Amino acid sequence: MSESPGIAVSSGSAPPTEAIPRPDTPAAPTPLAAQRVLPLRRPGRWIGTAVVLVLVAQIIHGLATNPFYQWDRFRYWFLRPTILDGLVITLEVTALSAVLGLLGGIMLALGRLSGAPVLRAVSWVYIWLFRSVPLIVVLIFLYNFSALYKAVSLGVPFGPAFFTFDESKLATDMAVAVVGLSLNEAAYAAEVVRGGILSVDQGQHEAAAALGLPKGYQFTRIVFPQALRSITPNYVNQLIGLIKGTSLVFYVSLLDLFGSVQTMGSTYPGDIVPLLLVATVWYLILTSAVSVVQFYVERYFARGATRTLPPTPLQKLRAALRELRARARREVAV
Repeated sequence: MSESPGIAVSSGSAPPTEAIPRPDTPAAPTPLAAQRVLPLRRPGRWIGTAVVLVLVAQIIHGLATNPFYQWDRFRYWFLRPTILDGLVITLEVTALSAVLGLLGGIMLALGRLSGAPVLRAVSWVYIWLFRSVPLIVVLIFLYNFSALYKAVSLGVPFGPAFFTFDESKLATDMAVAVVGLSLNEAAYAAEVVRGGILSVDQGQHEAAAALGLPKGYQFTRIVFPQALRSITPNYVNQLIGLIKGTSLVFYVSLLDLFGSVQTMGSTYPGDIVPLLLVATVWYLILTSAVSVVQFYVERYFARGATRTLPPTPLQKLRAALRELRARARREVAV
């Protein structure tokens, strides 16, 4: 009687025992449901995260415990009428300068792209000049403009004047600030607008011309709406810089947010640090609000350019919560 391999046969009536597997026998494969994919370990990422968290904790601890910041005085000054009045002036100057600067930038950009050599040359010289001269120099020059020209007149060059204005009556502190910021902003906005127009595919211009549409209609209805996708993020950066640039109008005797802080700091020298913190927080609030508006404007003009619109912060939060719940269910199932 031959013995089967791997089975021990006895002469008794006991049933045969199970075979002992050989050392070289491969183990049975693990079911796919019991397998688990282990993520790649990244120790450098964890170390960097730990270092950043330690630094952030130290900064927060220093801000909270250092008595030099005088947070009680910060709370006192944050909503004082003097500070809020300066904040209103900052908003007014920013809004007027942003609108006028954008309109001027559009005109200058069209001049740069025009086929007329004179318009191209004048636009280029304007942009070159105001991008080269510091903003504070422009503001101080306009503030002392009445010393050079007592009156401003409109008429025939080297001939009679049709209208004459008293410059000293027109050049109020608000007017000087808005005009100076608008002139400076227009130079930078012109390059932003020109870059956005050039980013539109040439085929769009050719298709609009083939349809026989007027030039103005081509620009307002076809070219410029597409250019806004590129113009918006760049011009918002300019707008944020404009908000911070309004702090220079203090030098033309206009008490904006920074001017109010400087004045109160001179009156109360012991509160200089909390007053500067008040200005810092308000500027952070303003720039954050502009960034939120930027996101929704970019999302609006992204329609038709992308298959799916970028998710809003609320949608991102909901997606993250769904992912956490799904991950928790997977962990429980395993």
